[in-house]
Amino acid sequence: MNAIAVYEGADEPVVTEKPRPEPAPGEALVRTLRVGVDGTDHEVIAGGHGGTPAGEDHLVLGHEAVGVVEDPNDTPFEVGDVVVPTVRRPPNGANEYFARGEPDMAPEGEYHERGIVGAHGFMAEYFTSPAEFLVEIPPALAEWGFLVEPVSIAEKAIEHAYASRSAFGWEPESALVLGNGSLGLLTVATLDESFDRIYCLGRRERPDPTIDIIESLGATYVNSNDTSIPEVPDAYEPMDLVFEATGYAPHAFETIEALAPNGVGALLGVPGDWEFEIDGGRLHREFVLHNKALVGSVNSGYGHFESAVESLAGLSEEFVGDLVTGVHGLDDFEAAFADDDTTIKTAVEFAAYEER
Repeated sequence: MNAIAVYEGADEPVVTEKPRPEPAPGEALVRTLRVGVDGTDHEVIAGGHGGTPAGEDHLVLGHEAVGVVEDPNDTPFEVGDVVVPTVRRPPNGANEYFARGEPDMAPEGEYHERGIVGAHGFMAEYFTSPAEFLVEIPPALAEWGFLVEPVSIAEKAIEHAYASRSAFGWEPESALVLGNGSLGLLTVATLDESFDRIYCLGRRERPDPTIDIIESLGATYVNSNDTSIPEVPDAYEPMDLVFEATGYAPHAFETIEALAPNGVGALLGVPGDWEFEIDGGRLHREFVLHNKALVGSVNSGYGHFESAVESLAGLSEEFVGDLVTGVHGLDDFEAAFADDDTTIKTAVEFAAYEER
């Protein structure tokens, strides 16, 4: 079968041949429909994140997938079921985090992530997966099912933000999303029914398709070239929730200044090492005197995938159509890895969905 992989020492993905996998007991064979491309894929390709499986010189990419069950292999699925795989797998047999159904809370070294570190991904014509890591979705979502994984990332971060405020009556009204990439835009859409006022901060100038999407959702675009994050409370309002999806290290600390009293910031970006000066005492006072909080969040669990399916089903076709700027086949898969101002969200298509 064909797969898209990156080889050690290379800095671009290539099409390679792999044996079609055979499902082990408890696993289903899935025919891949589409696999999304995101910033993590670009980091893996550049060598700044992730790693190949032990003893191999390449990594099959892709962690945002949707497919159709080809061989249930005595799992609870049936031929033709549309499924989305979760990402994390136990590295050497189950550990306590997987046993509790909380692989997303496992520390580094206690998991593999398919298509990222230690295990091949889903960017191939077929893949196998234990049934417990497959989430069934409605056939109506087959076209856009590769978006379930990124939405699940937002679902987990939002859940943890609310959990951090569960000790008192928290009724948030305003939210600021930092970053107008695909995750930021999906988060704006996901938050739409929960917050009265939503803002999204980015660096792009008009005209720009991401700004059009933000405003079509009824949110307010904040240009960081004109308004820095610490200036947001005066220019707009203090924020009950700040969702950081940029990986720009200063934003973690600027978030504290943008929060309203009792507010919470959810940090999802993963920056590289970066030393810079901050007024630690002032930020410490903000935490203490105004009951603010920051939570970090990475990956997502099975329940977050289930919530993401519901959220994705509620998004309009117009929004999803504007968000996904390209779906490419193997003959022009390189276009799916483009990184320019016209690209928002792309995917590689391995097969078209045919309802059975």
